[in-house]
Amino acid sequence: MIVVTGATGGLGSAVVANLLERVPADRIGVSVRDVAGARHLADRGVRVRQGSYEDPAALRDSFAGAEQVLLVSGNDPAADLVVLHRNAIEAAVAAGAQRILYTSQQGAVRGNPYGPSEVHMATEAALAESGVAWTALRNGAYGTLDQVLGPWQRTGEIVRPEDGPAPYTDRADVAEAIAVILAGDRSFDGPIDLTAPTALTFDEIAKIASDLTGRTIERTVLNDEQWVADQIRLGVPEQTARFLLTWYEAARAGYFAEADPLLARLLGREPNSVPARLAAHLAT
Repeated sequence: MIVVTGATGGLGSAVVANLLERVPADRIGVSVRDVAGARHLADRGVRVRQGSYEDPAALRDSFAGAEQVLLVSGNDPAADLVVLHRNAIEAAVAAGAQRILYTSQQGAVRGNPYGPSEVHMATEAALAESGVAWTALRNGAYGTLDQVLGPWQRTGEIVRPEDGPAPYTDRADVAEAIAVILAGDRSFDGPIDLTAPTALTFDEIAKIASDLTGRTIERTVLNDEQWVADQIRLGVPEQTARFLLTWYEAARAGYFAEADPLLARLLGREPNSVPARLAAHLAT
């Protein structure tokens, strides 16, 4: 059995939907906080059990019988995510899982200033110490392009701090690739990168957007402190704004500059590119 955590969230639900196209429903289990929210999966024959990273006993029950467990990383900034992830790893080991897969982040290496990197590195270390086969799925940035670029269509500008190249990746592609790995015969040990095939800067994206729209889309670089101040004026807490700033610091230091062809190989096609995603957005 394959057990997926966070199966009612954005990434986890997409992984389960892709798994249902590849394996019988009775080979899939989900561990969710709210069982009622996964009723649609139970109706399709998926095993639904309550579990959360804060409750190791419930996790062990929700992982029972699993050959593989997919741990979708937590995202609560107020929680001790390393402790919660360790709870999940220990529960999967106790339940007898043969492999644990974890949704990590591209560039999860020492020195990366992006805040979540420390959590992902510590979790990967816990996986390595678990005694169970493991895979760290180091996903490329997969936020929506509106989140990444801001209101560029309305303003004609991409206004962000200094950046660096990053392979902006479609979450749907990442979910499909994870399902391919879970349902397939090939195993991957340790960390692997799942990214779009091309790393782009905001300057390059502005040029792509200009070509697609037929108007000039400017790239405006904001001073870091100016950007933080602007975020605060928009209602973002300063601590959150400074946390978000670490992503730009990491990008311009080159931590996201390497694109990897593995995602395309797993999908058997080219992943959705930034130009294609922008064009599809403009067409809606």
